[in-house]
Amino acid sequence: MITSYFRERWREIQLAPDSVALKELADQVAQTFLDRHFFNDCFEDDYVELLCEMATFADEELNRIGASALFGGVVERLCDEFEELQTEAYNRFMSHVLTFCRKHPEGKKLNERMQRFGMNNLGDLYRRAERLRKMSGNYRDFPLRVEKILVLSRVTIGADIAVTSVLLQRLGRMYPEAEIVLLGNRKLKGLYSANSRIRILETNYVRRGGLMVRLRSWFDVLQAIDSEVAGCDPSKVLVMDPDSRLSQLGMLPLVDDRNYLFFNSRRTSGFDPKMCVSEMANQWMSQVTASRDFCYPAVWLPREKLDLAEKILKRYRDAGCRRLIAINLGVGGNSRKRISGEFEKSLLLHLLAEPDTVILLDKGFGQEELERSNQLMQILIDQGHAAAHGSFQQFPESVFTHGVVGMEAAINEAAALIAHCDEFIGYDSACQHIAAALEVPTFIVFAGSNNTRFVRRWRPFGLGRNEVVHVDTLTHPPVYNPQTIILRIMQARKAV
Repeated sequence: MITSYFRERWREIQLAPDSVALKELADQVAQTFLDRHFFNDCFEDDYVELLCEMATFADEELNRIGASALFGGVVERLCDEFEELQTEAYNRFMSHVLTFCRKHPEGKKLNERMQRFGMNNLGDLYRRAERLRKMSGNYRDFPLRVEKILVLSRVTIGADIAVTSVLLQRLGRMYPEAEIVLLGNRKLKGLYSANSRIRILETNYVRRGGLMVRLRSWFDVLQAIDSEVAGCDPSKVLVMDPDSRLSQLGMLPLVDDRNYLFFNSRRTSGFDPKMCVSEMANQWMSQVTASRDFCYPAVWLPREKLDLAEKILKRYRDAGCRRLIAINLGVGGNSRKRISGEFEKSLLLHLLAEPDTVILLDKGFGQEELERSNQLMQILIDQGHAAAHGSFQQFPESVFTHGVVGMEAAINEAAALIAHCDEFIGYDSACQHIAAALEVPTFIVFAGSNNTRFVRRWRPFGLGRNEVVHVDTLTHPPVYNPQTIILRIMQARKAV
């Protein structure tokens, strides 16, 4: 039973909304729920309900805070461990969340659609989720001919490269005549547009909205699937779900389950603990389809972007630059993945100690990353290094053989530049998977998690060299030394 303190504190905040107090309370409730469940064997519904109340509060700013605690404090904790216990707990937790939402005043449409799929209560949701979890890796008797394959995006670019691109290739080879439709955001168009087999159907997921806002993306997916399937023979349509947030990791039904393929990427049984998610996706496809094949992660960049990137960087090589290093220090809003400004400055200075080296510094996305990149650029200028600012469309006129170029670029433009560099260095991000898919030597500083299995699952994977330098940023007091990290990076770059 939830303590009276949490309930009383929540009533006080409802009467006098306070974002700071709500964040503190929501985080406490999320952490206490996990404590009670994992270490005291108590799954307490009251904690889930209270988090749901916070995540659906009438004030939009406050419900985003509640949803952040629900997803960031509980869901991500359960899903990032790659353990069966946490996966089962996620299914129970989300069954309660969805049951709360369908009873909410804004949940009428959600309830109606669930009923159409035969999901009438919490038990129906949980039993279906558990069945998918346990049976997803079993062999399926597929039709000889499939007309259309609908594939859900994983929502994040890195996961779509590491996982979804593998599944797209495998399905494309199995059914060379089938139309393949990928439901995802517009950034995927820039990364996959050169693959004529794949049509991108823009479908967005609000990753930082309140609970009801996040669930609304399900309706967009259902509408898109209904539209695409209209006029097709239902038995010749497949829907592939790579453990997507669009379906809340398989919790929300999309079609008849006989036409539905669910890749349980959080499963541990049957997968070697050393595998990355790309290898897991390949093994799972082989198990489910009984086909022997293997595909590496891929991006399909437009030729005009690749040609322009080559033309831009050729100027530096023609001038005498012997090494072009692409660097991205963005962390996608997850500050745990970052080391420190001192580390970043020292890394760039160590790299520039090598003669005839030009660093291509991707300034990242958002005001915070842009400001941080500009500060690093100014430090290098103050140290006497040549530097220039520009964008992919307006690259600097000045050309030098040694220094740093700070660039602003869309994700596919950054990918095109990485493709023509000699190596890539960065934090765990989408760009590591892009670089690995492009077979560019990739060196990653992986911070923010001390779970060895998580790091192995999400390491860069491809035909080129890929090295991970893990940094423990979570221990208090911190035990890492920035200079030691840089030494490890330099040694990894020199290793044969």
